[in-house]
Amino acid sequence: MADTKKMSLICMSGEFDKAIAAFTLASGAAAVNYEVNIFFTFWGLNIIKQKTGRRFLGKGFLDRAFNFMMGGRKTLPLSRLNFGGLSPKLMTGLMKSRKVATLNELFDASLALGVNLYACEMAMHVLGLKKGDFIPEIRDVLGVATFLELSHGGETLFI
Repeated sequence: MADTKKMSLICMSGEFDKAIAAFTLASGAAAVNYEVNIFFTFWGLNIIKQKTGRRFLGKGFLDRAFNFMMGGRKTLPLSRLNFGGLSPKLMTGLMKSRKVATLNELFDASLALGVNLYACEMAMHVLGLKKGDFIPEIRDVLGVATFLELSHGGETLFI
């Protein structure tokens, strides 16, 4: 029996360009039959929020403030030269004009190719989030030990 090819990504960043890198790797690996797992933690949770704009989520003042500032997939900043949020829109326009898959297209392709998405239980607890705050495609909420067991035997990358 052949070994399963496996790649696991730890997505800690909520930045536009890093999300593109994560979903480019995920969709590319899944397209060539890798089992792909993405573990979203802290700012990376922003990418998988159900509501993609700025929302006051959580119970306490700090929960609500952090979650509002993070926004969602539509408000991811570029890691450098963000220009007040204009750069992700410009980058998406460049990607479209050059016939390169956009973040939303890479995200959708990853889901269609069976990439497994997981949310970090501890980060959710710190940020006052619950599973219902995320897209329904989240396979599970996991702790680090469970994710490490799940990713055992494959490549693990931190983005």
